[in-house]
Amino acid sequence: MTVAAIVVAGGQGARFGGPKQFALIGDESVAARSVRLARSVASRVVLVVPPGYEGNGEGADLTVTGGASRGASVRAGLVECADADIVVVHDAARPLATPSLFQSVVDAVNGGADAAIPGLAITDTVKRVVATGSLTEVEGTVPRDNLVTVQTPQAFRRDVLVRAHEKFNDATDDAALVEALAGRVVVVTGEVENIKITQPGDLDRVDFFVRSLR
Repeated sequence: MTVAAIVVAGGQGARFGGPKQFALIGDESVAARSVRLARSVASRVVLVVPPGYEGNGEGADLTVTGGASRGASVRAGLVECADADIVVVHDAARPLATPSLFQSVVDAVNGGADAAIPGLAITDTVKRVVATGSLTEVEGTVPRDNLVTVQTPQAFRRDVLVRAHEKFNDATDDAALVEALAGRVVVVTGEVENIKITQPGDLDRVDFFVRSLR
């Protein structure tokens, strides 16, 4: 089965203070590293970039301009993946995902799932809270046995992902759209080191980790 990858790098990086996906880790950008990792499973890598992007493509086969939402950006990438059987969607801001994690989600879709996502068990206690004036109060403790935190890369049967995007507008991740379509989404074991760069300190952690591997 043919595999294409969409690396989503269309954000403006408001919390980071700029487009974090183009910050450097050593001699390559965050986005370039994510593109390189996605190529471990994909014969075609599409990079979704923000309006006004003037870079060199970060090693992708093609760049497309993203939309106003994450969903719109993924849809822009999907247009360029029409000949693929499986599409992998990866956030450029997760440059430490390993080739084996990419392979795990692809293998799960090859095995019959509509979608496969990496997940990690929650080890902290989770509280449900409510704001009351200037205070935040606890309403209760949430059982965590059946909860996971979710990462990218996420893999999908392309036809299912296209139908999900045609029917539903947006969500925090593409798997939620497939869930809403009643598709079969399976969870593979995620990676603790698969950090999402959100704050400037996250970039320092990623850079330290990469340098420790050299």
